[in-house]
Amino acid sequence: MTLKMRLTRGGSKKRPYYRIVVAEGTAPRDGRFIERVGTYNPMLPKDNAERVRLFEDRVKYWLGHGATPTDRVARFLAAADLGPKRELSQQTKQHLPKAKAQERLKEAEERRRQAEEAAAAADASAAETPAGSEETQA
Repeated sequence: MTLKMRLTRGGSKKRPYYRIVVAEGTAPRDGRFIERVGTYNPMLPKDNAERVRLFEDRVKYWLGHGATPTDRVARFLAAADLGPKRELSQQTKQHLPKAKAQERLKEAEERRRQAEEAAAAADASAAETPAGSEETQA
């Protein structure tokens, strides 16, 4: 039996309110849980003390008995000095361009770089030509 410390959603439409609970890993998100160990109200300002409330002794108890917090709950615990600070999971790569688009971007970057080098070479040769013509006229 794996134990998870996670959020269950409550509240009405567009006004969420979450309870921080300890539940079995296979239980539904808003389904059966073992114990409620805190609350989270995202509608309150970030500096409000009532935004995240944790029952510290129960949190320590369940962490000691093998409950693993989810990423969001782990951030709450780290802010309350009840657990180690943990980075969030890696974001998906869905927002990145696909393979063909990445190839086209590389080709465009290469063409831009070559054009800049050619322009710099042309500027350098143009700067040398007038100086050379002055020496021959003198």
